[in-house]
Amino acid sequence: MTIQNFCGRTRREMLWQTGSGFAGLALTALMDRDGFLNNQAVAADGVTEFRNPLAPKEPHFAPKAKNVIFLYMYGGPSQVDTFDYKPSMYGMDGKTMEVKTFGRGGHRNQGRIVEPRWKFKQYGECGKWISDLFPHLGTCADDIAFVHSMTADSPIHGSAMLMMNSGRILSGHPCIGSWANYGLGSVNEDLPGFVVMLDPRGGPISGSKNWSSGYMPATYQATVMRSGKNPILDLTPPSELAGDSQRRLLDTLRQYNEEHYASRSDNSNLAARIASYELAYKMQSQAPEAVDISQETEATQEQYGLTDPKSEKFGRQCLLARRLVERGVRFVQIYSGGAHNDDNWDAHSEMESNHNLHAGETDKPIAGLIKDLKERGLLKDTLIVWGGEFGRQPTAEYATGSGRDHNSYGFTVWMAGGGTKGGTTVGATDEIGSKAVE
Repeated sequence: MTIQNFCGRTRREMLWQTGSGFAGLALTALMDRDGFLNNQAVAADGVTEFRNPLAPKEPHFAPKAKNVIFLYMYGGPSQVDTFDYKPSMYGMDGKTMEVKTFGRGGHRNQGRIVEPRWKFKQYGECGKWISDLFPHLGTCADDIAFVHSMTADSPIHGSAMLMMNSGRILSGHPCIGSWANYGLGSVNEDLPGFVVMLDPRGGPISGSKNWSSGYMPATYQATVMRSGKNPILDLTPPSELAGDSQRRLLDTLRQYNEEHYASRSDNSNLAARIASYELAYKMQSQAPEAVDISQETEATQEQYGLTDPKSEKFGRQCLLARRLVERGVRFVQIYSGGAHNDDNWDAHSEMESNHNLHAGETDKPIAGLIKDLKERGLLKDTLIVWGGEFGRQPTAEYATGSGRDHNSYGFTVWMAGGGTKGGTTVGATDEIGSKAVE
């Protein structure tokens, strides 16, 4: 019998030399897929059932979330004035104490305490203490899991926002919505897989980098929907493109674009542009119905705060988010706050006026979203995330007033739905909320 050589080695030598390291793992997977290992019933000890180390494994907990709604509180809400109850701070107002802080004003070792400007009350069977800023949201306490030990690598809005959205303080990395869109795909090909809705007052300081696909193909970046009653413009084609005319025009355009793309296949922006034309065409059939909230009952619109001018805009966006995930949109991000300073949660001047404004705009709509999803059986599949890029310091930023500087050392986010265990609290900050300690 003639011994066959493979790349200058016998088959036995090849198997021996490639059967170690990462190559061995890959080889094992290929052999298992081809059925080579089907007859190997036990491992080397002769007892344990043989299992391919690369075979898919069941996770410890079955995944439940199919969609995400990320409620982004741009500017940095104060944790000690919202959900991180610090009873020891009451009565300390104006006292100077030693505490290390780091915000836009730099590093400090002491400061003047600003006690929480709102009272707290216990809600739900879990007994969670929640600020008077959120009376409606408090009624959902048993559906919410609070995380009080969040930190950020930067106390500056732009870089901290990038970290919250992409996990990195530098631009160029895919945001979480792009990852979800890339990894899980889109259920409904007639609607975007990733949607961002901005505050009517403007976008966040680092702009579109927060919903960019980074180094991934541009196809996975977000589609931005406008604020107001017409979130998507030009959904109805002009009369001269009625019937098959528009389809023929797009097919011709696609042909030319693909011919151009053939020699430029490394340009993901061009591929994304080609895909966007097709998506825009498909959206003409489904998007008008999806964004038409006039179909909702008066009771539902009231539940989201649409009957109150103060909460109407954010409520409309929350209701639209529910309608989108209901129709298969994978990831929706809504920004509360835009532009600069008091147009968002960035309370450098006065806590009361700033947080009363933004909590008043969002409290009822968010509670309505949670309750509506729960009533429709969608909360179990939809993960709601609430949070900003950082929190705020327990001390005053200036010699007078109640404004607080940025605090990246410890702040709060919360989650509801998508398999989250409601009525729970994870992590903790110190007795004045200056830093995470658990």
